[in-house]
Amino acid sequence: MRIAILGFGSVGRGIARAILAKNLDITVTGLADSRSGIIDPAGIDLAAALAKKENGGPCGGPDVGPADVVAKADYDVLVEVTPTNVDDGEPALGHIRGALGRHKHVVTSNKGPIALAYPELRDLAAANGVFLKYEATVCGAIPLIHAMQEGLAGNTISRLYGVFNGTCNYILTRMAEDSLTYEQALAEARELGYAEADPTYDVEGIDAGVKLVILANTILDMRTALDDVERTGITLLTPEALRLAEDQDCTIRLIGEIVPEAGVLRVSPRLVAKAHPLVVEGTLNAVTVETDLAGDLTFIGKGAGSVETASAVIGDLLYIRDRHVQGS
Repeated sequence: MRIAILGFGSVGRGIARAILAKNLDITVTGLADSRSGIIDPAGIDLAAALAKKENGGPCGGPDVGPADVVAKADYDVLVEVTPTNVDDGEPALGHIRGALGRHKHVVTSNKGPIALAYPELRDLAAANGVFLKYEATVCGAIPLIHAMQEGLAGNTISRLYGVFNGTCNYILTRMAEDSLTYEQALAEARELGYAEADPTYDVEGIDAGVKLVILANTILDMRTALDDVERTGITLLTPEALRLAEDQDCTIRLIGEIVPEAGVLRVSPRLVAKAHPLVVEGTLNAVTVETDLAGDLTFIGKGAGSVETASAVIGDLLYIRDRHVQGS
């Protein structure tokens, strides 16, 4: 299998390391980040590209960009792992459209295009006889989308709810453990690299909301947008609120929820009994899916990280390869 990778930040480098570490029979023929790129039909030296990037240099030459890789590289699958833009999905949306239009499969971790344009992209993939896979867009290493699409096929999902954002979960865990204020816990999360300098996307529930939209539109056949999600973040929570929860043998978690029949999508801090499986610690994610045949299932795992997200991307790549649709 020949792939092209767009995005050589944490996730892109994690994918490259996984390819180098395992005998996956995957050749990378195109690679680009926002500053540079390289196209080599014989296969790119990933170890050299990683070394350059980690030493602060470009991964390739300045005369090759992502659009060049999409349009000119010889690949079976485009791996689109550039940073997410939930406003208009660009430039990733254009990259994905371009690859699908060339009859190339696409695997992405980019939430923007899937949240904003999934029906269009799904139909474009079908028209060109290729796969569009996006496991890494929701809950990192947890194979939630695959489980719902494949393992739970035939089930009616009446509700799903859970912890979709590791940054918020870390902050709430620390507030409960050591009676930290929100500001103190956020500062600690920043120091550890769990929170961005501007944490709005996480702490206001936007990230969790986008993940709900992806699941609603791609698994539950709903037509929703981020504006349809009722959102309340965690910025106003106090140590006193956590202590009151503790008195009831509960804690507080930022819970995302979908009730398909009612058309409900919501993200808000909720009281959760400490014994509930959704009460996970640190940056973990946890999602409970309520079904008619399989009953209630809870999925727990790492929701972000270089290697963890790479795991989901690699899983999608091997899914495509093993079906021998193209390049075999």
